[in-house]
Amino acid sequence: MKEYEDPDFIDEQEEEEEEEQSGLYEHFSFSVDKGQGMLRIDKWLTNRMEKVSRNRIQSAADAGNILVNGKSVKSSYKVKPLDTISIVLPYPRRELEIIPENIPLDILYEDDDVIIINKEAGMVVHPGHGNYTGTLVNALTYHLKDLPLFQSGDMRAGLVHRIDKNTSGILVIAKNEFAHAYIAKQFFDHTTKRVYTALVWGNLPEDEGTIIGHVGRSVKDRLKMDVFPEGDQGKHAVTHYKVLERLGYVNLIECRLETGRTHQIRVHMEHLKHPLFNDDRYGGDQILKGTTFSKYKQFVKNCFEICPRHALHARSLGFVHPTTKKEMYFESELPSDMAQLLDRWRSYIASRELELEEE
Repeated sequence: MKEYEDPDFIDEQEEEEEEEQSGLYEHFSFSVDKGQGMLRIDKWLTNRMEKVSRNRIQSAADAGNILVNGKSVKSSYKVKPLDTISIVLPYPRRELEIIPENIPLDILYEDDDVIIINKEAGMVVHPGHGNYTGTLVNALTYHLKDLPLFQSGDMRAGLVHRIDKNTSGILVIAKNEFAHAYIAKQFFDHTTKRVYTALVWGNLPEDEGTIIGHVGRSVKDRLKMDVFPEGDQGKHAVTHYKVLERLGYVNLIECRLETGRTHQIRVHMEHLKHPLFNDDRYGGDQILKGTTFSKYKQFVKNCFEICPRHALHARSLGFVHPTTKKEMYFESELPSDMAQLLDRWRSYIASRELELEEE
């Protein structure tokens, strides 16, 4: 059975919140035979590397991770005899052993094919640079240790999509190969229903809208994504947003994803000049709106401490079940840090309105 790769998954595989290194490390190296004919490098590497798709190789080239004779090349580059090809990543190569760990999980639903997890903020989805234990995959490998899919040592066993370390909310995990392929195709075809709740800086001019703009790795900062409105770089990305509550200097919104790119909501909202509250990667950890009074500055500082991460929650997920073929839909309540954050802002706005009435 053909397997489908979730675009979220391809985009995010080499990026994790802690990858703060600027250096690049060689993970693979090849020398082209002197009798080699002209051939696109993505096709050449696909032939040489087992279990690595051409799509993934093209993504690596787009990210500048494929070098020929020390210089990055596009996937259309034609290999030449005696070329030296390197694949580099921003973290050292390390053979990962998946250690089963008895980590408590918030399981919303489970059957023979899928398990629905409500991930807490702060948990990394799969092992990678700087996060070799304590991840969701470590926990799943323990909880599902009797299933063949979780006995292979694959560091992405069962995963068909993922969310950032500091994003909370719903994930679907496949418990067998058939379920994985069936659900992954839905992500590939953009037929899943994903809704997020976020708190953003500023007052959006419209009650709802759509952001369309290619998302790709930033040219200036590899740890960030960027929006390329002209579509000359990155991948097509569409986010629909709706204002749920206006709280003076911040807005509570919901975002419905049509596509799933790395940091899509975070970078799209930053592109609109309304970054997520306390998003340190995209400038939301500064006071961007409000007054200059010290009392207000202290209020915002307290809010940052209440929710010490970007205010984003994967609230709901809908997909068609691989066996029953029925549509399933799951929702998750706001976690306590975001709920407390909203209460603080509501109280602040209410007290300001009361002060204005008394003046």
